[in-house]
Order: sequence, then structure tokens, then C-alpha cells
Amino acid sequence: MPKTSNPEDGPSSKEDFEALAEFRYQLRKYLRFSEEVTHRESVTPLQYLLLLQIRGYPGRQWATVAELAERLQAKHHGVVALVTRCEQLGLVRRAVSATDLRKVEVHLTRDGENMVHHLAQLHRAELLGLEGRFRVPDLAATEAALPPPRTRPANLRRPSRLTTPRP
Repeated sequence: MPKTSNPEDGPSSKEDFEALAEFRYQLRKYLRFSEEVTHRESVTPLQYLLLLQIRGYPGRQWATVAELAERLQAKHHGVVALVTRCEQLGLVRRAVSATDLRKVEVHLTRDGENMVHHLAQLHRAELLGLEGRFRVPDLAATEAALPPPRTRPANLRRPSRLTTPRP
């Protein structure tokens, strides 16, 4: 196990940076694979993620736009546009909620089910190929070794958007 530095000693050790860099490298390789395979299947990576989140939503076979926005970490209006594009492709359909008319449920169509199933199989095979190489670094040790966020060097701080103080 790599030796990690003590937070009081200053920056993290070389091993900490190597572990984080290797994790990000393997993650990026997987994401690149995902981008390539989804484009080959004529959908965007974001469209695949939408289908995956609908299919994988806990406890049911559909999700609301607000739930999908949270799961995708995207803005509500952006998810509405994404759902519209997927609807035009015949991958999803919208339905007004039977219990709350203010909510719209997003369901997969048969084509959407087939697409997400096929892409999930390809992604699963790629993940299995990464087994043993894609390891989460020892986050507790790494986190303990990183300086607290408020000690960010002054020359790296973002300038304030406000040029004049508000009254």
C-alpha cells in the first residue's frame, strides 16, 4: 500500500497523485469507450445515460423529468430537451402522472428498451475487461493527505464576479 503524506506535512505524496491519476485515466478510458460505442449505435452518450437512468430508476420502470435531472446532474430544461430528442427517435414516451397531473413520467418504448439493453451489455463487457485495473484509490488516505479547500493558493482563486460591493 502506498505511503500517504500527513496533512500537516504539506502536499500529498507522489503515490497519492499517481493513484488519483491512474483512477482518472481508467475512468476516462471507460467514458471514451462509452462515447464511441453509443455513437456507433446512433445515439449520443447523454441519450444512453437518459435511457439507463429510466431503466435503472429504483423501484419502477419510469422516472419524472425532475428525477432524471437529478440523476443526470443536469438542468431541468436541458433534460426536457433531451427527452424531446429521445421521444423523436422513438426511444421514450411521456405520460402525465395518474397521481399528480403536474408531473410527467418518462417511459421507455420497446425500441428504447432494446437500445438500452444492447448498450448496457456492451458497457458491462467493457467494465469486466477493466476488472483489476480500475480500482478506486484509497480515498480516506488521499483525502486526509489533501489540504483543506480553503487553503487554495491565492493566485488560483477565481476573481469575484462583482466589481463593486452591493449595498
